[in-house]
Amino acid sequence: MADQINSLEELGSAVSTEGQAAATETLTPREPVRDELGRSYATGKRKDAVARVWIKPGSGKVTVNGKEMNVYFARPVLQMILRQPFQVANVSGQFDVYATVAGGGLSGQAGAVKHGISKALQLYDPSLRGALKAAGFLTRDSRVVERKKYGKRKARRSFQFSKR
Repeated sequence: MADQINSLEELGSAVSTEGQAAATETLTPREPVRDELGRSYATGKRKDAVARVWIKPGSGKVTVNGKEMNVYFARPVLQMILRQPFQVANVSGQFDVYATVAGGGLSGQAGAVKHGISKALQLYDPSLRGALKAAGFLTRDSRVVERKKYGKRKARRSFQFSKR
């Protein structure tokens, strides 16, 4: 801190020279992250569920815990949730997905796999990041079940009041 700034003009000139130096540095574009088998890996989370997801180029086959997607997630809403990242990125049917998921219920697990697919897609092809981020798929949904409090029946529900 050899240079001391005593006036607003000096402060303005110091900030502008630092800003120009930062602007001259070039931003390096994101590089694809793939393993030796050409796959991208990501971890997705939702509620209490944690999903480990690998994607690779293929025919659009989705395997969750060793089962087909429509066997593991029988409800059509859950299958739609898993397809959303591919539809937003316009790469439907171009990637095979292998996922292992544990914890939580089926809805949380579907959300976790969706989060993992989105993260793996943007690692495989960084140009897809903008569309996935705009749709909000790269953000972990931090809402979890509120814990039960002592003196209450549930997290907020009280025991029934009895006057007599």
